[in-house]
Amino acid sequence: MLPPDPAARLADADCARAEVAFFSGDVFPDHSRQFFSAVRKAPRLQWLHVFNVGVDHPIYTEMLERGVRLTTSSGSASVAIAQTAIAALLALARGFPHWLSAQRRREWAPLRGDASPRDLKGQTAVILGLGKIGTEIARLAQALGLTVVGVRRGPRRPGDPVDELHPPAALAGLLGRCDWLVIACPLTPETRGLVDAGLIAKLPRAARIINVARGEIVDEPALIAALQDGRLAGAYLDVFETEPLPPASPLWDMPNVIVTPHNAGAAAGNDERVLEIFLDNLARWHRGAPLVNEIAIG
Repeated sequence: MLPPDPAARLADADCARAEVAFFSGDVFPDHSRQFFSAVRKAPRLQWLHVFNVGVDHPIYTEMLERGVRLTTSSGSASVAIAQTAIAALLALARGFPHWLSAQRRREWAPLRGDASPRDLKGQTAVILGLGKIGTEIARLAQALGLTVVGVRRGPRRPGDPVDELHPPAALAGLLGRCDWLVIACPLTPETRGLVDAGLIAKLPRAARIINVARGEIVDEPALIAALQDGRLAGAYLDVFETEPLPPASPLWDMPNVIVTPHNAGAAAGNDERVLEIFLDNLARWHRGAPLVNEIAIG
């Protein structure tokens, strides 16, 4: 049990007894430093479970290198994140930014003629990363009539909701026919800065980018430049290179951009799903069974 004051620290004697630690949602963010100070001082710690999915922070590498087993809550928010991504896709595709702007101006401004939204059926979504989030986005995108092209390292599996599957090396060659580039992959040394100015330039002018992964995967200045000069039609961004997104960022004011505060996974049932994963793993740990969502070192 952590002390109520976030500035306080758990006594060394208490840290020395800890074998299992659970970084839960009620600890983040106010007690995060306090929590990780405790696990760093826990010489007997064997296993750390975290409520989040991404483990690209250096503290997790530190734990793995110490020999601490690390498990995540992957899957707990995947449906919510996918629904948010698809909601943003629909909002951009159907012209909601235009209508909402007109509403704020109290202006009756229908979309007609050449300004009418393009039909989604027949458009192509390239989904970078087909983990639990990307797979759910793919399933929903197919239901909307989009052609879904998945990009991941692993081979195609039965039931994958994609029309095509390609390895990451093929990404550049897929972008010329991409209407929606959906980024749902983990941040790794290979994906950091992957979507750079060169890749963005390969997208058609009517294309849009959706990022529910990590901001560092995209070259943000290059993305901003492409949005400002019309080389991209729009974007939905839940993640950014710097978070919180600085007030001076031009992304806040772009009419063709939807910004959310790294909150796409918000859902009332997340805490319960995280707890279910942790308790299942706790039972597995006690009986020596394989753990769910365990991260391998390296």
